[in-house]
Amino acid sequence: MSPIRRFGTTLLAAAALGLPFTPAATAAPAHHGCPSSVPFTSGTEGYDTFRIPAVVRAADGSLVAFAEGRRDSAGDSGAIQTVAKTSRDDGCTWGPLSVVDTNGDNTAGNPTPVLARDGELVLLTVHNGPVSEAQIMSGVASQQDTRRVFVSRSRDNGRTWTPARDITDETKLPNWRWYATGPGHATVLEHGPHAGRIVVPANHSSAPPAGSADVGTEAKYYGGHDLYSDDNGRTWHIGFTDDRTDGVIAANETSMTELPDGRLYFSSRNQGSAAEHRVDGYSFDGGQTLAKPYQVQPGISGTKVEGSVLQTADHRLLVYSGPADPATRARMQLRFSTDGGRTWQPGLTLTPNPAGYSDLVQDGPRTLGVLYETGTAGPYESIVFQRVALTDVR
Repeated sequence: MSPIRRFGTTLLAAAALGLPFTPAATAAPAHHGCPSSVPFTSGTEGYDTFRIPAVVRAADGSLVAFAEGRRDSAGDSGAIQTVAKTSRDDGCTWGPLSVVDTNGDNTAGNPTPVLARDGELVLLTVHNGPVSEAQIMSGVASQQDTRRVFVSRSRDNGRTWTPARDITDETKLPNWRWYATGPGHATVLEHGPHAGRIVVPANHSSAPPAGSADVGTEAKYYGGHDLYSDDNGRTWHIGFTDDRTDGVIAANETSMTELPDGRLYFSSRNQGSAAEHRVDGYSFDGGQTLAKPYQVQPGISGTKVEGSVLQTADHRLLVYSGPADPATRARMQLRFSTDGGRTWQPGLTLTPNPAGYSDLVQDGPRTLGVLYETGTAGPYESIVFQRVALTDVR
């Protein structure tokens, strides 16, 4: 395990504003001007809570950070908008907040952004009406109120966005109920016959089989899938699906990345009985199928939570970010693999504090950026962007 490292500087912006995030005693040293910044602080800018981070680098080199702006409470339903801020200095400072997607007093969230090969930013989001996840999973939500999938585009590096377009008919099977893209970044493939393809990791829940006494809220009905587009996000297709109902593996929120040899690596939260571990799988055909169904990954353990994976630009490391505490959402840690995800080792701990969802981005040739939920009394007090030198990951 890498030794725990100490900040060389303080979080100047957080200290100046009195923000709830406090610099951790376990973090990467400062470099290139700033170690960290706080783009989203709950209880400010008209929102009760900011959650569900995602980050992508635009064609002009700027970073665009997304989140759910939860207007009235920290809950997973209600008036939730997808919001964004842009940084033009590699995440040291952030511009004003903009609303990217809204659904009135209902939910527009799960931001999943990607920079398409044509230079435009593509953003998938998911909407639902005034209903809960349990109501959607049990099949009592109307077609209007159930989960629906949307796509928006930006031709100016995230300054403005097209109105969200409903693509549910292309991306959701009739027997699926719950639905979530990502959350976190999607990926444009760089290698092989499918170079240029956008691949979006996703999950869903299925209806119980006819005659079953189940209602659909049982965890075993969660499943995984992905979406792909070969025309820069204008049309979409469902790729693999993983719908086992054995109760051991039930894929949920998912991240993916492309390995140097062109394989796709998928890493998923598990709602099944092996929930203390992630589950993962590989695709050899650009996301159309999984080589094998999802399997338990014993090298990444922790509480049930979303996590992010990213293959570094120098091809040396596959990196995972997520809470490492086995009992609660706390201790944001990087873990790394040098064999394409077969085995994992613990790396740098970013904070021992409460921490939740995260997303990874290549912040420079030798630097990673980690956008993650954290706080002192709880994990949803702020969303922090932290820069980590690749040499400090392990």
